[in-house]
Amino acid sequence: MMGPLGAMRALSGAVAKSFMLAQQQHSNSSQRVLLPCISNLVRQAHTAQIKPVTEKEQAALSKIRNIGISAHIDSGKTTTTERILFYTGKIKDIHEVRGKDGVGAKMDSMELEREKGITIQSAATYCTWKDKQINIIDTPGHVDFTIEVERALRVLDGAVLLLCGVGGVQSQSITVDRQMRRYSVPRVVFVNKLDRVGANPWKVIQQARDKLKLNAGAVQIPIGVEEFHEGVVDIVKRRAITFGGAKGLDVVEGPVPADLAEEVEARRAELIERVSEVDDQLAEQFLLEEPIEAEQLAAAIRRATLANKFAPVFMGSAYKNKGVQPLLDGVSDYLPCPTDVQNIALDIDNSEQELTLPCSPSGPFVGLAFKLEEGKYGQLTYMRVYSGKVAKGDFITNSSSGKRTRVPRLVRIHSDELEDIQAASAGDIVALFGIECASGDTFTDGSVNFAMTSIKVPDPVMSVSLTPKSTDQLANFQRALQRFQREDPTFTVSNNAETGETIISGMGELHLDIYVERMRREYKVDCEVGRPKVNYRETIQARAEFTYLHKKQSGGSGQFGKVGGFIEPLPEDSTTRYEYANEIVGNVIPPEFYPACEKGFREAANAGSLIGAPVEGVRVVLNDGAAHAVDSNEMAFRLAAIGGFRQAYASARPTILEPVMKVEVTVPVEFQGIVMGDLNRRKGMILDSRQEAEDAVIEAMVPLNSMFGYSTVLRSNTQGKGEFAMEYSHHAPVTKEQQEQLTSAAGKKA
Repeated sequence: MMGPLGAMRALSGAVAKSFMLAQQQHSNSSQRVLLPCISNLVRQAHTAQIKPVTEKEQAALSKIRNIGISAHIDSGKTTTTERILFYTGKIKDIHEVRGKDGVGAKMDSMELEREKGITIQSAATYCTWKDKQINIIDTPGHVDFTIEVERALRVLDGAVLLLCGVGGVQSQSITVDRQMRRYSVPRVVFVNKLDRVGANPWKVIQQARDKLKLNAGAVQIPIGVEEFHEGVVDIVKRRAITFGGAKGLDVVEGPVPADLAEEVEARRAELIERVSEVDDQLAEQFLLEEPIEAEQLAAAIRRATLANKFAPVFMGSAYKNKGVQPLLDGVSDYLPCPTDVQNIALDIDNSEQELTLPCSPSGPFVGLAFKLEEGKYGQLTYMRVYSGKVAKGDFITNSSSGKRTRVPRLVRIHSDELEDIQAASAGDIVALFGIECASGDTFTDGSVNFAMTSIKVPDPVMSVSLTPKSTDQLANFQRALQRFQREDPTFTVSNNAETGETIISGMGELHLDIYVERMRREYKVDCEVGRPKVNYRETIQARAEFTYLHKKQSGGSGQFGKVGGFIEPLPEDSTTRYEYANEIVGNVIPPEFYPACEKGFREAANAGSLIGAPVEGVRVVLNDGAAHAVDSNEMAFRLAAIGGFRQAYASARPTILEPVMKVEVTVPVEFQGIVMGDLNRRKGMILDSRQEAEDAVIEAMVPLNSMFGYSTVLRSNTQGKGEFAMEYSHHAPVTKEQQEQLTSAAGKKA
């Protein structure tokens, strides 16, 4: 078996052969031979590092579950998590949300979280149930289309979707399910609050099928509801489960009560039929009318759940300490372990080509920093380990910056408590101290250059100005801005040189509102917030030529630089925003001035002549020019390039582009007409309108400038029953009247 040194010798030998082969060819053909050869060797070297999971590793990893618990506000998420931690022995006592004892639940949310329905504070805890280690991750509660959502959901292998036994599927339930669906997260459903008046689990399951389009099926039926709720019957195993003793610690299994026997068999037959529709093995047994044992049915439910074709439904009342232990069994039995999920890495050295990364502890170390938190000991970096191992004292490399860092401290997180550990391996979720990085950075051991998420960050689409109300708060203001930028790459900060204002930019109104509110609560900084501003861009619609001479004489050596060429629009499907080509033949411009020309053109493209917005979709070609033996210098050619670009730009039919958002509005059917009329008034283009049960779902493209304050208007138009989600789609040309207004406003400022 070839060791690391042997592999390196073989690799260097192969590269040497490639060079020898290339030297024997013509210079042009040598490049055609050499570059693919080296590229293939790099790809082979990276692939050779990736190792499949061994049987021993699979056995260990099969005992790990990385799950999120998601729910509509007040469905009992915090209460359920509290019971999970208590029954797994992680905490010694149960404290209620806003409890009278003044302690409060272990995983209780921040005030801002309760108000806005977003996850901000703790990111993870862990516990052990029987032989399984369960890492519980806080999932983002609100659709806020930033990178943070994707990265937090990225580290989940499975999820528990909590539904209220009375309220059923509510607006936030639809939101979190939509997120899980987008990132293909398998889930089990827990119908909670069956002790409440009006609880009806069968109504909730039907709503899950109708509103969420889930192939949901009950694996339990309740033993009584409302004040008569005593426990559940496991219809897979045909066993009744009741909960007694102090705080539901005594779980008693017994035969199915006689009055429920008939219903259990009917519900079990329905469950088998639903699962057999999406599982071939069970379908074969079902069609042959063979008896289906509990183990066979459980295995089929697991296969269908992992394939995202089925969602098993559990029942209980977390507040009354009923049904939580069987839910933990369901998490162990039906949700995926790390090796059941296919993890895709991007090979940075190979144009971010996708490759499958096995969750193998013996492979190269690859970990994703998915959340940052300011702790009392410095920055705390939450990390999911996807491959290999990391130990305290190891050196790890940041794929984004290339910086190599030593791991000074490695911990497991339990809400606000830390437990020091010596090492972590593939499948684990841990936290590191003393690592400077941004949210979403990938770390490796240096042997590979992989990223777990694309390093391409979407540009912000909206900005507001921020000014602290008191000069005493400036230090905290700067500290908060630095921290928020590290946490979220889509949140950017700049300074307006003319007004001295601090400008924050992000992905939408809600996104920026959250950071302003966090600044007030976490850093005690009150800010004056300016009117939201849209991030416009400029482009051209026609080709235009330029011949520009920059000449200046002021005693002694002067400045002389002449450039000629043209600018033209890039094709609509172009992946680049700006292209530059030097097509000069001969030495009309000395080669040492080429970089100055390129710098000048790029500088001019950073601020168009209409409103000073960045210019995109433009190709600049330099094909002529002239130089002076004495007066030509880099400054002269840089200024000539700026002047040449502006000269041609005025003749290239420039236009202003505005950000257009893809908006999805969900409202009760009776409000559909009002909402569509309002979107049309906002210059929106309706793409689709469909009905899902009692709701209408409207998809539209709407200019961002027309969407400010939309949440208030939507609430008013729908009696508070409507919700909407919004994400950036593209930039599109503004109307002629709007362009004249924007240009005139920019002229007045100037």
